[in-house]
Amino acid sequence: MPNIRKIEQIQGEMTEWRRDLHAHPEIAFAETRTADFVAKKLAEFGLEVHRGLAKTGVVGTLINGDGPAIGLRADLDALPIQEQTGAAHGSTTAGKMHACGHDGHTAMLLGAAKYLAATKDFTGTVRFIFQPAEELEGGGRVMVEEGLFDKFPVDSVYGMHNMPDMPVGTMSVRGGPGMASAASFEIKVIGKGGHAAAPHEGVDPIVAGAAIVGALQTIASRVVNPTQGIVVSVTQFHAGETAINAIPGTATLRGTARSFDKDAETSVPAMIKRVTDGIAAAHGVKIEFSYQHRYPVLINADAESAIAFRVGQDVVGTGMDAVYPRIMASEDFAFMLNARPGAFVRLGSGFADRESPMLHSPHFDFNDAALPIGASFWGRLVETVLAK
Repeated sequence: MPNIRKIEQIQGEMTEWRRDLHAHPEIAFAETRTADFVAKKLAEFGLEVHRGLAKTGVVGTLINGDGPAIGLRADLDALPIQEQTGAAHGSTTAGKMHACGHDGHTAMLLGAAKYLAATKDFTGTVRFIFQPAEELEGGGRVMVEEGLFDKFPVDSVYGMHNMPDMPVGTMSVRGGPGMASAASFEIKVIGKGGHAAAPHEGVDPIVAGAAIVGALQTIASRVVNPTQGIVVSVTQFHAGETAINAIPGTATLRGTARSFDKDAETSVPAMIKRVTDGIAAAHGVKIEFSYQHRYPVLINADAESAIAFRVGQDVVGTGMDAVYPRIMASEDFAFMLNARPGAFVRLGSGFADRESPMLHSPHFDFNDAALPIGASFWGRLVETVLAK
């Protein structure tokens, strides 16, 4: 089956919604206008609307007879990035933009809600979950902790993300681990400042910090089994703020650690600490180390992945792929998949006639041609899982 005809008929509406949301980006736990927009639309479609989970989360409920319950999730938040697309519908808020396509995710789920509320060709309950703060702040975790699935029970839950490296008209899903866990760390290197002409009279934290940066790369290449897929990246190195001829007293390193290993929450910080403690002893510096585990490994359930694959075939035919590789990026939908079985689907959003900037680029813009495909997938999925 191609796109659902009734959804194609509202593509113009979905495009208007998406561009309105794009022009008014809001970041983690501050998506008040976005939540107002979503709640108003859901109410217009005739759904029950609940607000307040994870501050700005919105849950719409559509019930049509007795049957199972399914959850469909979209994310609401933007990123703290200055937009450089030059689009007429570009961000009107300096320093914030929808650089990951969450505006498209929200518009597609709203389109599916409008279609399903009008047709009701299913038996059971659909929960439309609009989640805040996906970017780094773990809004999915907060929604689950605040009782999302206790207040709005579901038997399975599904999520979707656009992928600009896949052309429009393609989709992908795979069972098992698909996206890595994520953690952040900070290493403060404490030395002794002094004159740059007499480094021997101080203890240089920059030299020790540089040694740490290099040594941390041996965790992935020499310490763990390569099949575990661990990446440790130092992304910030701050030292010195005053005279160019002064050695600072401290240096601060920050970064992320990602892995497909379920035990990474405990194993990776221990490895980092072993490396830093050894270098600290060699260089005569002290170390203050902190580590925060943020997102777990995203694991798709086999049964739900198989369902999503069949539905994707109905919508995009041979454009449905079951072998899209695992990626080291992270996704807080993993918290929902830890609570209920489900699957996370990838949707092609690459432009056919021009370059498709990658996610989190200041030049990224969601491809509106993908809107009816994603919304049709949601509609077919509900009509399949909750078939009459």
